Amino acid sequence: MAQKRLKIWYDKEGDYLEVMFERRAGYFRETSNPHVMEKVDENGKVLGFSVMRVSALHDVPLEVAL
Repeated sequence: MAQKRLKIWYDKEGDYLEVMFERRAGYFRETSNPHVMEKVDENGKVLGFSVMRVSALHDVPLEVAL
């Protein structure tokens, strides 16, 4: 069985973290948390997520349903 691989990228200047479960076409949409966007395919399957303003999250844990 093939292992799943994640792509994790952090842009220090942009204070932006991106985690991708799959590399496929899709688009980002808002979640219930203003810091988090989820990337989904045309069927709504979650392909990954991004976290904006990561440095502002040091006081509380980040929690969001994808």
